[in-house]
Amino acid sequence: QVQLVESGGGLVQAGGSLRLSCAASGRTSSTCAMGWFRQAPGKEREFVAAITFTWTAGNTYYADSVKGRFTISRDNAKNTVYLQMNSLKPEDTAVYYCAAQVQSGNYYRSSNYHYWGQGTQVTVSS
Repeated sequence: QVQLVESGGGLVQAGGSLRLSCAASGRTSSTCAMGWFRQAPGKEREFVAAITFTWTAGNTYYADSVKGRFTISRDNAKNTVYLQMNSLKPEDTAVYYCAAQVQSGNYYRSSNYHYWGQGTQVTVSS
């Protein structure tokens, strides 16, 4: 089992920045990738970013909508993954979820992630 706890959400004005954190505990050695997803009211959960831990360790992947604005990174010593979000837009408003993948699969699909955090709200005002 892997437990994930997100933090760092909040209210920010358009153009501002936030950094989300996802602290992992439990059998973290089994994790091969971690990702961030988001879900806005009335919309499906969508991929935001992912970072790999095995094979091509450290490779990052981003949704087109956040490329150049968001950066995913990891601190192995702290078992923590971060999502630095810059130049935020009102359309970035959503609940952001951290997820862990323990068996390699398509990083963009939520169904390929096995553990999820509880989510953290990000609200961007115009």
